Amino acid sequence: MNLNLNGRTAIVCGASKGLGRACALALAKEGVNLVINARNANALETTADEIRTETGVAVHAVAADISTEAGRAQVLAACPDPDILVTNAGGPPPGNFRDWDQQAWYAALDANMLTPIFLIKAVVDGMQERRFGRIINITSSAVKAPISILGLSNGARSGLTGFVAGLARETVAHNVTINNLLPGSFETDRLTSTVESYAKKLGVSADQVREQQMQASPAKRFGDPAEFGALCTFLCGAQAGFVTGQNLLLDGGAYPGTF
Repeated sequence: MNLNLNGRTAIVCGASKGLGRACALALAKEGVNLVINARNANALETTADEIRTETGVAVHAVAADISTEAGRAQVLAACPDPDILVTNAGGPPPGNFRDWDQQAWYAALDANMLTPIFLIKAVVDGMQERRFGRIINITSSAVKAPISILGLSNGARSGLTGFVAGLARETVAHNVTINNLLPGSFETDRLTSTVESYAKKLGVSADQVREQQMQASPAKRFGDPAEFGALCTFLCGAQAGFVTGQNLLLDGGAYPGTF
């Protein structure tokens, strides 16, 4: 399927590894030129080189903290008029809500709610004027099925979800769509570190924990980041112009509900 994305330009946040990298690579394979962002300059430039080599598209790496005003300014200076925006930030730490002070909540809101909103604010009007725009927010399956120890993430990401629900209905008439992708367990460095930490806590091997978690999934496996990137890229394509304001769950069937 030709998604009619060749020559478009995208900003992809958190793109040095994991799901952000998968989205950047999948877009690049469709001929989309990239501005990619993450905090680790070395890892980001390595990813940029790999994507350039594999796809031949232009890739500009901007190492900056996207949750800060200065970081956002750097990224937007490199690409002030993107056709596509993929927002993405690591989730806040787990814990007990009784232990979280005001600063912990502010940090979660800054990274997982306000930063995507400020990025959308910066680019959405231009997208509407040009009659094309695709905005994808990478959130979490915990928005659909909250996890008690991830209260900071549940709250901040749900706030973003509520905001997007209203705005997406205003922009779609201008061929600008806004959707959220909600990942479950994918084969990423974050999953590996989580498994290892949990295994250490239980006093068992990481392989045992991995196997237990995979067997608990209806799919009997973890997700492949390439699968995530492919869906992200389809939602950015010309054929997805009638899809907006949706929360698309990618969890191998782990969520048991009908709706």
